[in-house]
Amino acid sequence: MANKKLGIGIDLGTTNLLVYIEGHGIIFNEPSVVAFDIETGEVIAGGEDAFSMIGKTHKKIRVSRPLREGVISDMDAAKAMLKYVFQRVQNVRDFKHSKCLICCPSEVTQIEREAMRELAIQMGITDVFIEEEIKSGAIGSGIDIYHANAAMVIDIGGGTTDVGVLSLGDVVLSQSIRVAGNYIDQEIIKYVHKTHNLVIGQKTAERAKIEIATLLDEEEKFVKISGRDLVSGLPSATKLSSKEIRKLLLPIFDEIVNVVYSVLEQTPPELSADIVDNGIIVNGGGALIPGITEYIEEMVNLPVKVANNPLTAVVEGTKVLLKNRGNYLINPAD
Repeated sequence: MANKKLGIGIDLGTTNLLVYIEGHGIIFNEPSVVAFDIETGEVIAGGEDAFSMIGKTHKKIRVSRPLREGVISDMDAAKAMLKYVFQRVQNVRDFKHSKCLICCPSEVTQIEREAMRELAIQMGITDVFIEEEIKSGAIGSGIDIYHANAAMVIDIGGGTTDVGVLSLGDVVLSQSIRVAGNYIDQEIIKYVHKTHNLVIGQKTAERAKIEIATLLDEEEKFVKISGRDLVSGLPSATKLSSKEIRKLLLPIFDEIVNVVYSVLEQTPPELSADIVDNGIIVNGGGALIPGITEYIEEMVNLPVKVANNPLTAVVEGTKVLLKNRGNYLINPAD
């Protein structure tokens, strides 16, 4: 009898890379960033360590984000990052005797899917298959998608927001929009540049988003942000308020809700009836923004809840998909 293949599940996110290995659990959950020595080409840091270098390097170090808007933009960096991750795992060396599931956004093209598959093949893994993030995320959120009972999922990640309806073990319909966490960061950078005459980096914008972003009209909160003054050219600091961020967020989430409308309008009537009863699940980093459930509920008039594990739902769903190889008729018991 052949040895059972080791299962590797990868949530290759624009912002964070998460890796699940059977028998080990989630072995990596850090930023999708890798740093190289420019002269030797060797990886000197990955994940959190490389993330801390963004915007602070000298000419001998290159920091790369291998993914942009949910797809691989730098294949060499993506391969180096995965090698870096697997080297940190003890007792997992023989990739040739393993199967690998990579999760991707809904509207990734076939060419982009092949690039992801090629990445795993170059790592020495020959048995590779691709699944949509919303399918894996729905399973990881605790939804049983294998019954004739529709579930709707909104996954607001770093590069993309995916909206989909699932039933009988697979995606019935889905849409993706490249408006998500990183887009919000860029809007904050542009706003601070225009309104406060201050140039800030993406890490500063992301910190402001995490600390004070809200969709609730509540008591105002502030965060101190630092950067370079546009007028003097010198380092400077200012305060950014939660009310300012909220004004930025509302039109962005209007775009996301428009995608939700579009998917709901195309959903068959029987599945629509299920969604009325079951509501909508929100996954991804964007699910952590306060007020998101209230906002979407008000806009679509359906019950909405955030998953218990919005940041890890996708990679946790790979546990099931690795066992059944994505087969829509099988829901293996753990």
